[in-house]
Amino acid sequence: MVPQGQHRGRFNAPSQVKMAVVMIGEEYGNRDIILSRKDEKLQRISETHRSYDSLEYPLIFLHGEDGYAIDILSFNVNLNEYNSHKTVSSKHYGLMVRHHIYNNLHNYRKLINKYWVDMYAKIESERLLFIRNNQSKLRAEDYIHLRNAIENDGQVNDIGQLFILPSSFTGGPRYMHEKTMDAMTYVRNFGTPNLFITFTCNPNWMVIKRELKHGQTTQDRHDIIARVFHQKIKVLMNLIVKHRIFGETQCYMYTVEWQKSGLPHVHLLPYWFG
Repeated sequence: MVPQGQHRGRFNAPSQVKMAVVMIGEEYGNRDIILSRKDEKLQRISETHRSYDSLEYPLIFLHGEDGYAIDILSFNVNLNEYNSHKTVSSKHYGLMVRHHIYNNLHNYRKLINKYWVDMYAKIESERLLFIRNNQSKLRAEDYIHLRNAIENDGQVNDIGQLFILPSSFTGGPRYMHEKTMDAMTYVRNFGTPNLFITFTCNPNWMVIKRELKHGQTTQDRHDIIARVFHQKIKVLMNLIVKHRIFGETQCYMYTVEWQKSGLPHVHLLPYWFG
């Protein structure tokens, strides 16, 4: 039943099966992954252990191959050698499509969606762990709220073990506050935007269809949808900013959201002279 005065589409059930992960407890801590060994003993391993992927996804790693690990070296294709000083992040592992290298991960349809969600949980854990271990480099002691707590309370020991998320951490309180202040600055200096543009992803775009493998649907390849939509946004912004189809642009802001159908769309607010 739709509440009075509300749009009926807002309360529709999702039309696609979505995958999500809930991280309970300390986000920067290790997951409680316990193995039952052949000698009937229990052993804990980290989610970044090279054997975790093959143990969690036996249908994908049929032969027990090593999965992602934090010590995988990056490969420089120009020099045709491994970089001994740079490792591969989990956000770059397994997603890329290279025509000269066969990547079996893209053939598992909906199962690979669970794998990618799991990998993203590793990405967030790695980022939070880095922030936790590098508070001094991030100058966390200089943040205004921490300083005020020390000055007003006078008891540093009562504050506890406080970790500050910098504004560079996407989705954090400081990140959201910074973006909100930027948007309010645009409104204060330039007034209301000239247009409110909504640009929606179309799963029937040929550039998406031609990249699908036999038997796949667009819901099996969210990586293709995200990449194509990102390129479409860049083309749209070039038309508005560089080609000036609406006039000379002063500034703009946009946000990308996901619909209940599992497709992205962008809300764009452009400002221009005249």
